[in-house]
Amino acid sequence: METASFYENLIYREDKPVLNVILQTTVSKEVRITFKKGQEMKEHKSSYPIVLQVIEGSVDFGIPSERKTLEKGMLISLEPDILHDLKALEMSIVRLSIHVGFKIN
Repeated sequence: METASFYENLIYREDKPVLNVILQTTVSKEVRITFKKGQEMKEHKSSYPIVLQVIEGSVDFGIPSERKTLEKGMLISLEPDILHDLKALEMSIVRLSIHVGFKIN
């Protein structure tokens, strides 16, 4: 059994978001992403299903056909290989759950 905290050892960079693996198992990886207001992750995709949760702040989240504002406490899921991007609307902490046990070829 392992424990982890999304609030310990927070690091924010001036130039880009900071990604830290907080917890990893054989089927999932929990990643904390810290953003300063205005920072973004350009369009990218994952080979695995993912779930994003806004722990603090808010982010603008988009796929090619739709955009959503995600506020504190909100979650969104994506199937593999869907292009998406994020931009912090304020100082934010985002939880990224990557379901590595469910890769679709």
